Order: sequence, then C-alpha cells, then structure tokens
Amino acid sequence: MITESLEEYLHEHIPLSKAMQVSVIEANLNKVVLSAPLLPNINHIGTAFGGSESAVAILAAWSLLHVRLDSAGIPCTIIIQRHSIDYEQPVPKDFTAQAHLTKPEGWERFIRTLEAHGRARINISSNIKCDAQQAASFEGDFIAIKPDSQPHSSQA
Repeated sequence: MITESLEEYLHEHIPLSKAMQVSVIEANLNKVVLSAPLLPNINHIGTAFGGSESAVAILAAWSLLHVRLDSAGIPCTIIIQRHSIDYEQPVPKDFTAQAHLTKPEGWERFIRTLEAHGRARINISSNIKCDAQQAASFEGDFIAIKPDSQPHSSQA
C-alpha cells in the first residue's frame, strides 16, 4: 500500500517527519495528504509554528513527486529549489497538507526533459488546512536528478 510505505519511508529517511509526528492520510498519483498534530508543532502562542506548516507542505509536495517517480520506475534524487508560502490564518489545531501538481499538463514534458537531460524541474503546490479551512498556501519548484546524472566527487 502506497500510504503505509510512504509514511515508513518518510520517517526513516527524513527524521524530522517522525519528530513532527507526520502521518500519511492519502497518497496516490494525483495527490498526497499528510497530517500533523498541533502538540509537537506548537509555537509560543498555542498555534502551529509557521516553520512546521512550511515543513509539512514541503514534505507533501516532495512526497507527491516521489510517489509519481517511484510508480513510473524512475529512480531519482529529489531536491527543492525554491518555495514560497502564504500564511492566511492561524492554525490552532491539528492540520493537513494536500499536495498536487500545479500544472498537471506539464508532467509529460517534465518526464521527457528528465529522460533527455537526466534532470528536470516541476512546480508542486500544497494547501495547509485546519478544520477544512484554508490556512496557508505553498508553491515550490522541485528538481529530480537521475542517479547517472549526478556529479561524482573525486578524492584528492
């Protein structure tokens, strides 16, 4: 099952996700939904720390690209190049981040570029919600790099 294996992967390879108690609610080729409890992500005024919201939004977006590439059988290193987040209202309870491709029609071009050049960039969006209310919106550019395209380090 994608959901369980993704959560295990995140907790093992991105330890911050375990410390934040992030759980995978849904994971498929169209969206990834992560949830995080307030308590390990709380700030000094009793709402979610903005950095936690940002981290969960990034994790959801990164996870969507990971799931899509994994299901296509394309091993890659995924890194975030840039992102922005708009905080729209405080988050006083547990929250979720739902990621989706910003422009789904760009997926085929992304794959063609990745196959041709060994690396490609794609934009992914996430929405932070609390009690079904929009609390923040995230957008980020992610780079996928095929293993044979990564520079090799040399020893001196």
